[in-house]
Amino acid sequence: MSEESKGPFLIGLDLGTTGAKAGIIDRSGSVLDTESVEYGTATPLPGWAEQDPLDWWQASAGAIRKAVKESGINAASVCGIGVSGQMHGSVFLDSEENVIRPCILWCDQRTAPQCEQIDEKVGAKNLSDWVANPALTGFTAPKVMWLRDNEPERYAAVKKLLLPKDYINLRMTGQLATEVSDASGTLLFDIRRRAWSAEMLERLEIPAEWLPRVFESYEAIGTLTAEAAEATGLPAGTVVAAGGADNACGALGTGVISPGDVAVSIGTSGTVLAPAREPVVDPGMRLHSFCHTMGGTWYLMGVMLSAGMSLRWFRDQLGEPERTLAIQQDRDPYELLSDRASGAPAGCEGLIFLPYLTGERTPHADPDARGVFFGLDLTKTRAHMIRSVMEGVVFGLNDSLEIMRELGITLGNVVAGGGGARSMLWRQMQADVFGLPIVTPRESDAAMLGAALLAGVASGVFESVEEACRAAVSYEERIEPDPANREAYERAYSRFRSLYPALKTVFKEA
Repeated sequence: MSEESKGPFLIGLDLGTTGAKAGIIDRSGSVLDTESVEYGTATPLPGWAEQDPLDWWQASAGAIRKAVKESGINAASVCGIGVSGQMHGSVFLDSEENVIRPCILWCDQRTAPQCEQIDEKVGAKNLSDWVANPALTGFTAPKVMWLRDNEPERYAAVKKLLLPKDYINLRMTGQLATEVSDASGTLLFDIRRRAWSAEMLERLEIPAEWLPRVFESYEAIGTLTAEAAEATGLPAGTVVAAGGADNACGALGTGVISPGDVAVSIGTSGTVLAPAREPVVDPGMRLHSFCHTMGGTWYLMGVMLSAGMSLRWFRDQLGEPERTLAIQQDRDPYELLSDRASGAPAGCEGLIFLPYLTGERTPHADPDARGVFFGLDLTKTRAHMIRSVMEGVVFGLNDSLEIMRELGITLGNVVAGGGGARSMLWRQMQADVFGLPIVTPRESDAAMLGAALLAGVASGVFESVEEACRAAVSYEERIEPDPANREAYERAYSRFRSLYPALKTVFKEA
């Protein structure tokens, strides 16, 4: 271990949908080790998605313990822990702080009737004024109402409501707390005042006393208890930061904290995130408006539901040649898919893919939307099909950027993140379609890094979030738009945008 790597150290824990990942960094942002522990998702009925918070805690503690061991550091030199968490989930606790039922996840679709109730009870204007976001099935408030409507005995036992990462913080510190970025996704939080919305709670008849105290993301909420210390292998008294929502931590971990920069992530889903110095609300509420992880900063975000998932679908259903070759050559099948796609020209000679395999959120908010190949003919090849899937994802992301432009948001460098950022072709597509430079961060585990940096501020390793970013975030590559591709993409994007309105009624009837 080098002199620079003797500490202080920080731990970032990313509580994702498929598992918990713990990473250990030094103050320069260098990652010493990362370890992951997976957990399952239950689907009791179609459209449902649930997880047991106890599984999260076991996985989180195990990942931290293993990361400390494998890194070879002295556990006493860890100054702080921060958690990045999947948003919108509902953890219901009883009077003894025991979990009442499995957590209903962000991707669960059961609450459509409750969203309709919210629209009727609250109305679009009040939703915009009070919580700055529409009533969507993924958000937390409809889940509370679903419990009241469908499991009244469990609802009667509820005394506290937490978000997923806040349950981990409870297990680590014994403190009931949340913070502004995650609270923004509950539909119960006034993002302008950075406080719970008394008006929304009253209108939906949700007790205010169920909700935890709200911190800024970089503030300390407590320290590791003796029990948590034994579970994680860290000293009791280690500082725990409030942490942040996964997208906000991911933006922080890529240095996207100031207006002008944009974070675009292609993971299972896709996100476009742009910071702002004041709360900006899309009048049509096509974009989400949330609080960022530093005080006095907010962000606008667009979400598409099947970004990387679209290419995964192609790999699983139509990518047998690439999967077979990948095994033979010991290569990543996605790398081979990207290589094959490069054999087709920009714009795919008129072949368009709509990436709405699981419905869509931004800009259409339509659970009935579905994936479509449009423009197939006898001249189209596998290369065209693969490339059209990749282009369709980028066009979907560009929808969010176009709305941001409408709202007067300044767009500068785009920081590429998620698994899609590993594809050079996908990065160049983004530059060409967006018409903006694309930069790639040194550290790909952005949410983990962002959570660790919040721990650094909470524990005093850094004086501010800005200082933490300057010290720990750097970039490896800058890609400029290729003018030769711009005209082809402008034509293809125009056709892409025309297809959803033409098919909307058909989607509804299917």
